[in-house]
Amino acid sequence: QFCLLLLIILIILISTSVYAQTGIKNFIDQNYIEVTGKAEIEIIPDQIYLKILLNEKEFKNKQSIVEIEKGMIDKLSEIGIDTEKNLAIKDFASNFQFYWLGKSDIFVTKEYQLLVHNAQTAGKVFVELEKIGISNISIDKLEHSKIREYRKEVKVNAIKAAKEKASELAMAIDQNIGRALFIEEIENNNFYLSNTLSGKVAGVTIRGSRSFENSFPDLDVEFEKIKIEYSILCRFELK
Repeated sequence: QFCLLLLIILIILISTSVYAQTGIKNFIDQNYIEVTGKAEIEIIPDQIYLKILLNEKEFKNKQSIVEIEKGMIDKLSEIGIDTEKNLAIKDFASNFQFYWLGKSDIFVTKEYQLLVHNAQTAGKVFVELEKIGISNISIDKLEHSKIREYRKEVKVNAIKAAKEKASELAMAIDQNIGRALFIEEIENNNFYLSNTLSGKVAGVTIRGSRSFENSFPDLDVEFEKIKIEYSILCRFELK
């Protein structure tokens, strides 16, 4: 009985091994062609976040933070910005703790985040706030409202490019491609979002034939575009 049991176990092990080898062989020995498809797109950001820092200490006329804030809001409203919707306080601080130590006067600082939707409006913000003494403005980040849709589009185009490349190579040797056997997204710099602008004033390029005080239509503000790119590795059956 022991010998019979040993024989049965041996048969099972041999069968399993043969099946495994056959399965591996069927996968590895298939005729296939491997290619990499690439696609990219550049889009103009439509969500531009500006960081505005107000500091009482920087204003020589001793304006309070409330007065500075009101002047900023009024100026932003003048150029058509909905401050209730697009302006938010990010940080609020003061040096009150040092006042009791007799080291300084009390000064308050506030940091705001302002959302605008095009480069020209961003340029207006820089110019108009500069007129009332607010110059501590920088670009916080650049985004696009439909970034997910664009990512999907680029991935699909990368796979299509891989299929087209594989088909062309197969035709060169009088063969055709079949179904896809393997698809893998290659890790690379597939989403580049610049948070800087090209230019001289806080990274902004502003060009115009007239002075800023006269009108806005001639303002030409340029942003670096958002670049999205993907690479997809594909293996197609070779017939």
